[in-house]
Formats: sequence, structure tokens, C-alpha cells
Amino acid sequence: MPYYRQTWPNGRYVCQMTNADLSPGRTWGEFLGARPDLAEAGHGLLYQFGVGLAFLSTVRPDGGPRLHPICPIVVDGALAAHLVPSPKRDDLHRDGRYALHSFPCPENEDAFYLTGVARQVGEAGLASAAAAKFLAERGMEAEPPGFGDGEIFEFRITRCLLTRTDGHGDWQPRHSVWVSA
Repeated sequence: MPYYRQTWPNGRYVCQMTNADLSPGRTWGEFLGARPDLAEAGHGLLYQFGVGLAFLSTVRPDGGPRLHPICPIVVDGALAAHLVPSPKRDDLHRDGRYALHSFPCPENEDAFYLTGVARQVGEAGLASAAAAKFLAERGMEAEPPGFGDGEIFEFRITRCLLTRTDGHGDWQPRHSVWVSA
């Protein structure tokens, strides 16, 4: 992957790349078609608390990681999220690489992890469907103040790791890995 290095006046540098330089990855629907076992288990782990919950890791301008909780939405064959104006959203505009990890389970150490490239959704239909599902999952009939300042991003998938355990402290976790061809 081509990286572009730009030095700041303070001597630190920023890693930049264009999203066009990255592999497009697979949609959630394509992932589901390729590995329904992983997609269904992952959906269960992302939605284990009733709404989608995950940790999103992005790449800061200086190349370091940034980690925040988000609410992913699986809708119309896409994995998406509504992101309010924030450093993580700025990160994705600049460098679309991401890692997404499910919230910890209360009963075991099962986990679902994805990596890939995120892009702002340009298709009005997908953006509307994702926004509507986000609101419906929360029992909201109208957008709350500031919701319109947000943007819908689609998370394309290049890698997946599903970990299954038999409870906390399981010394023999079972890992399933998938890589987009």
C-alpha cells in the first residue's frame, strides 16, 4: 500500500493515503454469502445487547491508533454506522482503514473482529435505510437534534476473526479466520 509521509513543523509526521489506494473489500452481504457461519455469529455478537455495539479503531493523522465505541448497523447487505462530527470520522475521511471489535460478552470471551476500509455512503437509499434502522433500533420516531450533522459510513470487510470460548478463562479458544480474496 502506498503511504504518503508529510512532516509537520513540530517534527512529527502524518501518514496519509487515499481510499482509492485500498482494496475495496466485501460488503456485509458478500461476506454473508461467502461465510454465513461467521457473519451470523458476528451479527449475534455485534447485537448481543439489542442494538449494534462495537469498538472502532481508526488511524490518527500521526499514524497512531484511535479507539472509540460506535453503534454498527447491519442493513440492506451493508455494515454501516452513523458517525457524528468527530476525530474518528475525520480519520475515516482521510484514511479509510479500520478495525471493528465486538463488545465483551458477560458470559464468556467470545469475540468478533473485522478489518477493512470504510467510506462515506454516497447512495441515498443505503444512507436513508441505515439512518432509519438506527432510529428504529432505539425506538425513536424522529431524528434527535444534531442527527443530521452525522454521516453514514459503510464498512467494507477484508478480514474477519471469530473467537469462541467455553466461558471466562478458557485456555483453548477456537478461532475462525476469513480473508477476502
